[in-house]
Amino acid sequence: MTFINEINDILWTYILIIMLLGCAVWFSIRTRFVQFRMIREMIVLLSESAGKGKQGEKHVSSFQAFAISIASRVGTGNLAGVATAIAIGGPGAIFWMWVIALLGASSAFIESTLGQLYKIRGKDSFIGGPAYYMKKGLKQPWMGMLFAILISITFGFAFILYRAIPSVLLRSMLSGSIILYWEGY
Repeated sequence: MTFINEINDILWTYILIIMLLGCAVWFSIRTRFVQFRMIREMIVLLSESAGKGKQGEKHVSSFQAFAISIASRVGTGNLAGVATAIAIGGPGAIFWMWVIALLGASSAFIESTLGQLYKIRGKDSFIGGPAYYMKKGLKQPWMGMLFAILISITFGFAFILYRAIPSVLLRSMLSGSIILYWEGY
């Protein structure tokens, strides 16, 4: 078990962080810092209201799509993670979280763009995602299939067990630790 822990520490401490930050910087440069350049357009689009399209069909407003996206991405882990980072790292952690978030916005933009480029029309809706842009964009069907299988296993077993078993205990321990830290114990 120590071997697995050592590999896990190396992957999560060095390799994954460097790769994610490297990709974020590269995407920022390649998109000419789209996360800053298009901020005015983002505000304009978010202020549009839902209504009817040119042919009378209803559509979801940009703000409604944004709200759904935020609701699916932000969970208790994000909130507890921020509280833990501030408790352990102090106020400087907020600065670094903002820097990483601003850089990471380009990665989210690229991911969303790829999803739009490689989606296909289903019977009643559109179908797409990472497996589709691996299959169609990279022209590697085996990679898309492998991703679909692995993500199904991960979500079907690992995430459900992770959230179901330790969540109550972990949340109470984390909350208690933060309160004790701030109280000076």
